[in-house]
Amino acid sequence: MVACLIIHGYTGGPYEVEPLADYLTKQTDWHIAVPTLPGHGRNLNLQHVSHDEWLEAAEQALLQLQKRYDTVYLIGFSMGGMIAAYLAAKYQIEKLVLLATSGKYLSLKQIGKDIGGFLTDAVTGKLRENKLFLHYKRKLGTVPFRANIEFLRLVRFTRRYLNKIKSPVLIAQGQQDGMVPYKTAYYLNKEITSEQKEVVFFERSKHLICLGDDKDTLNKIVHAFLQSSRSPTFIY
Repeated sequence: MVACLIIHGYTGGPYEVEPLADYLTKQTDWHIAVPTLPGHGRNLNLQHVSHDEWLEAAEQALLQLQKRYDTVYLIGFSMGGMIAAYLAAKYQIEKLVLLATSGKYLSLKQIGKDIGGFLTDAVTGKLRENKLFLHYKRKLGTVPFRANIEFLRLVRFTRRYLNKIKSPVLIAQGQQDGMVPYKTAYYLNKEITSEQKEVVFFERSKHLICLGDDKDTLNKIVHAFLQSSRSPTFIY
């Protein structure tokens, strides 16, 4: 019996990875678990939540699955990728998938391009159709400064575990990601010591890689990686 734990990102929720979760549900008989981290979800409440609570919630979800299933795959998006990496280093995980993982963060060059796109859409009256703008507008004013500090603490804490990961790893990264610079994929590949690693870049994808233009290809690649018995190879 197989289970797959998918961990969403900072200030997000299960909706960020929903297309991938739905695809895996339809294509397999696996149990797909997508828990909501404390303070997260559609209605954010991050004022009094610590990074330790995020780690603990994900860890408990994993331990419960390991009690019930013979094989557990682990997928993490953005901050969830760093949490997944930490758990993969701490426990025996069959395979690990890291999506736009925030080992590093904020690509100022790409943010500038995104803002330019917002301005263009505003002038042409299409701003209400810009999904990226609407995504960040929803979060504006709902994320307390303290929560951002907790995010930084989590990234710093989990980085030290990257070189302890032994499971086969798939690293997927969008080249137009404004939150996580695409070169972060190279950083993760260098720091993770697993001998079985595969890195895939998606030319059209921004940070919300599971919701972007390449989502169908991403779904198929993740599914193939998790099902395959072969050793991954490093690709561009």
